[in-house]
Amino acid sequence: MYLGIEIGGTKVQVVAGSPAAIVRRWRGRVRPELGGAGICEQLREAIGLLLDVPEGGKVRAVGVGFGGPIDTRTGQIRRSHQIAGWENFPLRDWLSELAGVPVAVDNDANVAALGETFSGAAIGSDPVFYATLGSGVGGGLVAGGRIYHGLPPGESELGHLRLDRSGTTLESRCSGWAVDARIRQLAAHEPAGTLARLIGEVPGAEARHLPQALRLGDPAARRILEETAQDLALGLSHVVHLFHPHAIILGGGLSLVGEPLRLAVADALQPMVMPAFLPAPDILLAGLGEDAVPIGALHLADQAISATG
Repeated sequence: MYLGIEIGGTKVQVVAGSPAAIVRRWRGRVRPELGGAGICEQLREAIGLLLDVPEGGKVRAVGVGFGGPIDTRTGQIRRSHQIAGWENFPLRDWLSELAGVPVAVDNDANVAALGETFSGAAIGSDPVFYATLGSGVGGGLVAGGRIYHGLPPGESELGHLRLDRSGTTLESRCSGWAVDARIRQLAAHEPAGTLARLIGEVPGAEARHLPQALRLGDPAARRILEETAQDLALGLSHVVHLFHPHAIILGGGLSLVGEPLRLAVADALQPMVMPAFLPAPDILLAGLGEDAVPIGALHLADQAISATG
């Protein structure tokens, strides 16, 4: 029995269970105005409720996926790009004292990659690269069943890859907010279009309307999809040439566009890979949905216990 924790920019999840099954769950919404201290209070409440779970007995360890750069050697947060008050916070030590058990911490995209490798869409694949397309764009690499780390706090920062010399990043083109902005811009120029009618006058999360617009055959929606897929494939082509993954998983909110996005990225990636490395890796949609990080965190806790005997 372990606890798995996801600390993101919009939500906090704490689950109790094993890598095979979640038996209890706590979920809260982040209040940015309360900063890191507010999330600490949420974690204190959730861990107090879940630490002794009748269904599985005592918790042996805690795994954490944190939404930002973190030093996995010390368990110290380097920075949060979304929530103030986290810089240099000793997250691992604080949680270990709170829970009274060993704690393992890592970047949330790395942890999601672990979850998808062992319990999600990439079972049987090695290496596996995970790309999360949400409020930001992140990446994680699992090779030989373990998260790959460069020099701490090195992560697979896919979103910060530059697409040109002017500084355009993958995140500025393929994050959820970037696609939302393109849809709003398009709606302003084509107010009679299908996407404009679907999003209406309530701003926010415009990308969620892409699947329906695509089903209705909207050419503007198709254009936005193709542009996003081309940019994402360009970023992923660097991943292919550097790490040669067996499979690439698309996760995060934007991946809910589904099969049209997966197929468009796969088609765009193929000609971007040098012939010696063809065929390009399988492009797969995440299988765990919003549980990718919590389940990955349970695997991380399990690996930490196994490593210590």
